[in-house]
Amino acid sequence: MSTEHESAVRLTAFVRGQVQGVGFRWWTRSRALEIGLVGWARNTDDGRVEVVAEGSRDGCARLLAALTSGQAPGRVDGVVEQWAEAKGDVPGFRER
Repeated sequence: MSTEHESAVRLTAFVRGQVQGVGFRWWTRSRALEIGLVGWARNTDDGRVEVVAEGSRDGCARLLAALTSGQAPGRVDGVVEQWAEAKGDVPGFRER
């Protein structure tokens, strides 16, 4: 029988498109908190937004689906996702 901690994962998503300066990080933070995830969203120098979220695999998959749903501010042209074990070192969800 697995515990919630054992099943926790880390999703790293690099979102490209018109995602800076449009409220995308704030919107992502709101969705993540609604789902119960921890992590952060930050702008990168190349115009993408990096989203790191930890929690259940289902919760992270829900956030990933939200990022690509067409409901986010701006315009998402693509998302590159990476999955790993949760590190457990992230309190809350922040915009960086």
